[in-house]
Amino acid sequence: MAKKMKKQPVQEEFSSKEEIIRRFKANPAIFIGTVVILVIVIVAFVFVPAIVPSAGGGWGEELNFGTYGKIPINYVPGNYFAETRENLARSQQNSTNDGNYQLMDFRIWQEAFNRTVEHIGILQEMKAAGYSAPEEVVDEEVAALPIFQENGRFSTVRYRQLDNNTRMTLWRQVQESIVEERYRSDIADLLRSSREEEFIINMGARRRTFDGAAFSISSYPDSELIAYAEQNPGNFHSTHLSRITINSSEREALQVLGSVKEGTLTFEEAAKTQSQDSYAEKGGDMGVKLVYELSTEIGEAQQRESLVALAKGELSDLLQIGSGWVFFRAEENSYPADTSDPAMLEKIRSYVMGFERGRVDTWFIGQAEELVNNAAVNGFDEAVYSKGLTKFTFGPLAINYGDLDFFPSLSSFSVPELNDNYASTNLNFWQTAFSTPLNTPSKPLVLGSAVIVLYPKEESSPEEGDAENIKAYFSYYLSVNSTQELRNFFTGNEKLDNRFWTTYQRYFMPQN
Repeated sequence: MAKKMKKQPVQEEFSSKEEIIRRFKANPAIFIGTVVILVIVIVAFVFVPAIVPSAGGGWGEELNFGTYGKIPINYVPGNYFAETRENLARSQQNSTNDGNYQLMDFRIWQEAFNRTVEHIGILQEMKAAGYSAPEEVVDEEVAALPIFQENGRFSTVRYRQLDNNTRMTLWRQVQESIVEERYRSDIADLLRSSREEEFIINMGARRRTFDGAAFSISSYPDSELIAYAEQNPGNFHSTHLSRITINSSEREALQVLGSVKEGTLTFEEAAKTQSQDSYAEKGGDMGVKLVYELSTEIGEAQQRESLVALAKGELSDLLQIGSGWVFFRAEENSYPADTSDPAMLEKIRSYVMGFERGRVDTWFIGQAEELVNNAAVNGFDEAVYSKGLTKFTFGPLAINYGDLDFFPSLSSFSVPELNDNYASTNLNFWQTAFSTPLNTPSKPLVLGSAVIVLYPKEESSPEEGDAENIKAYFSYYLSVNSTQELRNFFTGNEKLDNRFWTTYQRYFMPQN
């Protein structure tokens, strides 16, 4: 009996093969077509769902977009990231996007990612603070979910209809939402209790209208540049040097220097075959440089002075510069700056602006003080005209540090001399503007690339109802700005390992 049972499958196998052969011979075309369709069906229903998004818009596998504080930021169907993305996608279904669905999709994923980062970050902050939502509070919130309501009351039947995993997922989601809401509420209460509203109202208690004049630092006269160059000629001597750098050892560097001195190897050959710096391919030629330009490569002033003193064709001693050993050859005698040459004058200007800015500011402050003294006698307009400047006017302006939305901003007055130099966030500007007596020129104020003199003309009180308007707007302002600041804190945090773009590009961008 046992043997017959073993033979049965073999007989069925032969029978199946014979039937397949018979069908193929009877109608080959139909048989092959049937097999092809079967393969397509298998691929479509078995393999494709594993590698493409599901029909509901979710992803069929877990995707990682980075970590926050070592917590993975994963997209898994049903988790916070996935539900946030799906809710955003639903909210955008009827929005106008000019047909750019790829851009809209990217923005949805980006926003969902940012919200998830913020969500994870808040949970970690609250965990570090030792806070967790009380279980009884979570239970009450879960019981109030619409999914469990029937005739306005909690339904035990509906609750029990869900499997344990789903119930636990809902409970955990409610718990996390309570923790996050507590965090946001505490932040908002902290800001409200900081008397910021009162501070902002006081910022608008006085409003002033101003005249002003600005000396542009870029107008520093050539005569002052020439005077500086004549007082400091050593910085602006021109020198043309070539160099050979040996990094291996001092002994090898001395051997190369000896070969060049003896004439068994030309300087250019030694540079191309032995030197180990960026000038080697040019035969060591460093080009014409001013002495101060050498300071980036030759840090010691004594070494620079010895090189400038070299006569044409003369070799220097071996010098240790950084971690290497270097010797130089003078290609020509050094010579003083020709201040009549515009190109040379521009180099002197670059040096003075970069290394002697205090000298420039001092000169312009002197010019501004002359304007202030003249204004006391002849009036502000005449004093401005006598310096060849153009007066600007702006205001009325409150003390609006940082261009807050509550008052007219400094930038709204379109005064380049102020806006280009970021006056709105310069504390010294605001102190000078509102401490200077009316109809009196202010002390000179160095502001970025300008030296400015202000002339407050008028002062007024806030209009009726301004304080009430600020109070009404403050809560909204606080909510919007605190929300954005929180977002920036978490998305810009060093705890975040952001791989959003890499993952999005890999899975969702069209591949060439």
